Amino acid sequence: MDDIVKAALAKWPNVPHCYDWLALDARGDWYMRDDRTQAAGAFPHPKGSRILHDKLREFIARNYEADDDGCWFFQNGPQRVYVELEAAPWVWRLTAQPGTTPAIASHTGRPAQFRSAWLDDGGRLFLECDIGFGLVHTLDAALAADAVESGDWGLDEMPFALMPAQFGYILSPAARRKR
Repeated sequence: MDDIVKAALAKWPNVPHCYDWLALDARGDWYMRDDRTQAAGAFPHPKGSRILHDKLREFIARNYEADDDGCWFFQNGPQRVYVELEAAPWVWRLTAQPGTTPAIASHTGRPAQFRSAWLDDGGRLFLECDIGFGLVHTLDAALAADAVESGDWGLDEMPFALMPAQFGYILSPAARRKR
């Protein structure tokens, strides 16, 4: 977490949390969801406005964490902005040289170490890594398939509906809050 964020938290510790205004899609893109977008439906349809500003995306990435309940958030100064997730808290990007096991990094640029691979009922590939659970980016599916076919990564199956509870994350902190 940025030092400026820690200082703001210390100065203003009781700022109310923000829900339903920020989302992460299955390709690792951040979306702002204004009142009009929220009124039109739950994430991911409609998604909202994709955040394109590099510095803002980097700031979000540096201050992206989970609370004890598995709700992911971006700490924006003294305000905790909870994130609506389309599939998982991490979207994995893979890189590899021919004949090597892929290196894994999150959509925020954090390196990760492989633990297990999971195929959901929609044919999407998820990885459990040392920093958490996430979806393999569609552009990197061939590298992941090579790792599975070579035997470097074992593969298990699980219905998507069971994954959040199994791997300890909440897709919609806003919906959970309203219960």
